Amino acid sequence: MSASQTLLTVEDVEVIYGQSILALHGISIQVDAGSIVALLGSNGAGKTTTLKAISNLLASERGRVSRGAIMWKGESTKALDPSSVVEKGIVQVLEGRHVFSQLTVEENLLTGSFLRKLSRPQTADELERIYAWFPRLKEKRRVKAGLASGGEQQMVAIGRALMTRPTLVLLDEPSMGLAPIIVQEIFEIVKSLNEKENVSFLLAEQNIAMALKCATHAYVLETGRVVRSGPAAELLASDDLTDLYFGGAKTLGDDVPAAQ
Repeated sequence: MSASQTLLTVEDVEVIYGQSILALHGISIQVDAGSIVALLGSNGAGKTTTLKAISNLLASERGRVSRGAIMWKGESTKALDPSSVVEKGIVQVLEGRHVFSQLTVEENLLTGSFLRKLSRPQTADELERIYAWFPRLKEKRRVKAGLASGGEQQMVAIGRALMTRPTLVLLDEPSMGLAPIIVQEIFEIVKSLNEKENVSFLLAEQNIAMALKCATHAYVLETGRVVRSGPAAELLASDDLTDLYFGGAKTLGDDVPAAQ
């Protein structure tokens, strides 16, 4: 793809927590317009740290980018606060289905539109757009989000992000703790959003097969480094991906270190 089609460039980025914990060791990735890019790796590989570096959310965890550059449409994001990053078109769906449990499903969705300062009719139109993608949420719109199922809470979190009208969604572990049928449904929605609304995704995921079937390109992370990258279809067909994914020491059923 041409340079003009590049949305996000992460170039040789190093991240430090506190004064001494080096979490990322020179990560370089690229996301082009209209693509779905997968970040693969076990817990602790650096996937979440990479997404938070892009969103400028590291400071709340005493983290910082100590080297390298993060560019959005050719411009550095270093000086932007997290809300300004969202205004630029990048929104993150955090790991763990973060919702405001005491607010209703619809109230949670509405929080995603605050930065846009929409009129009441525009807000109503945006809600209907989200409900068209997630019909189950319309049925539960008056229910407190904390009482919704895990899958419904994940849909709320994604729907709230979509209310910002993003160009790029950073989606962190969307399959975590969900039944396979719900995971399949969410990934199908991601694929449809990409195809029909041209929303690009940077997807951090441990479910190798599901992520690679959805993605166009993928990067494999291990202990804060990119150890492999390429077209998703090629990585999916690779016989040695599982060994590489877990550093040659783990299998899909094994426990892995705690996340950073």
